[in-house]
Amino acid sequence: MADTDPAGPVMDRDEVDRALARLGQEHEAIETSLLALQDHAGRRLLEGARLTGVTAERWTSTEAAITLLWTYFDAYTDVLRTAREIRARRRWSSREDLAELTELLRGEPVTVAGSAAATANAATPHGGRANPGVLGERWSLSALVDRMNELYAASLDMVVAADAVWSALPARIDLLSAELRRTGRLAHSVGVRPGEHPAGDDLERITRTLKKLREQVVSDPLAFWKPAEGSSAPGGGKPDTTVYDREARALEDVRREIDAVLAVRQDAEKRIVRLRDVLSRADRTLAEARTARGEVLAKIAATEVPVVSGPPTALQEQLSTAAEYRRHAQWHRLSPLLESLEQKAEDELLRARESLTAVTAPLAVRAELRGRLDAYKAKVSRHGLAEDPLLVERYEKARRMLWSAPCDLRAAEQAVLRYQQAVVELLGAAPGGPGQAAGPDERRGPGT
Repeated sequence: MADTDPAGPVMDRDEVDRALARLGQEHEAIETSLLALQDHAGRRLLEGARLTGVTAERWTSTEAAITLLWTYFDAYTDVLRTAREIRARRRWSSREDLAELTELLRGEPVTVAGSAAATANAATPHGGRANPGVLGERWSLSALVDRMNELYAASLDMVVAADAVWSALPARIDLLSAELRRTGRLAHSVGVRPGEHPAGDDLERITRTLKKLREQVVSDPLAFWKPAEGSSAPGGGKPDTTVYDREARALEDVRREIDAVLAVRQDAEKRIVRLRDVLSRADRTLAEARTARGEVLAKIAATEVPVVSGPPTALQEQLSTAAEYRRHAQWHRLSPLLESLEQKAEDELLRARESLTAVTAPLAVRAELRGRLDAYKAKVSRHGLAEDPLLVERYEKARRMLWSAPCDLRAAEQAVLRYQQAVVELLGAAPGGPGQAAGPDERRGPGT
């Protein structure tokens, strides 16, 4: 049975060889990782950047942790080299060699100065056993590997996070800023300027926000990092693009507004000409309604004829303002004015047509009564009753009323109705007539 010491039972040769092989593999893996971290683009950027905020604090800690990592690694390398030299002395190691190797491989052969350990401890408060009051700290090789893995993971997490933000946001901000400048030039060309149009104010605000955002991202990238919930892997998370996305949406809204203004510029003349035409038609219709009203008052008696209003001067003034905006390329003001005018002009034309219809309604009634009177006379002639004295008397009376001026529509309507009734009665009594009952057409009253 092997002797024992603080490191435990003395290892045999096979245990030593297996331990050395495992530690050699770990040494190679750690060295590869440290060199990769040393060459990482994010780490080089952090070294040369003027950092602020949380990134500056984290980088100070991370730099200390990386320095301590190399200190630990060098100590680990020295112990491993010593162990390999002892094992290489003899093919069959002596008992003294095995005891020495057991101490190196299972004991705490690594000593780190207290100042270096304390610096790393301050950088990574959840790892290590050092404190400022201790001159040094001792580590076993396995515990040192765990400590190096912990420091490496924390350092890599910080470096990867900063690099991810720098890789994602500044380039996107620059692209958006370039688009913002193009949009600003286009906006200025169509009169969308700060203080004159809300979209111009938005462009100015977006410009200030993007400039400030880029400065913050460059100096404090970790302020824009969202760690992934439940993830312990280094670099688990994604850049926080909330501010960028908000400004990108705001710029898109401005672009749509400018597109609308550009559309106005392209077809402004056509729209103004079309507006003039609609208002001109409305004026002509109102003039026709006023003329018709005079005719109705002269030809029709005992009836109410609506008053026809004049053309709306306010719309003409607004149309002149629209033409002025167009001449001075004030497209941002012309756009809402044209939209309002187009609706008002269509409403005005509809009102004018309704006025004409209302004014000429008595003439339409008179025309309908004249047509009905002549239709019944033609019907009477077909049945050979044109010379009937009663029909002749009633026809002439109705005709005089309808063709006289002014025409009393109510009296004329009654005269036509009496003539219609006489025709129905005579046709019903005549041999071979249509019968006593009048058909639907013959029972209709005037104006139905």
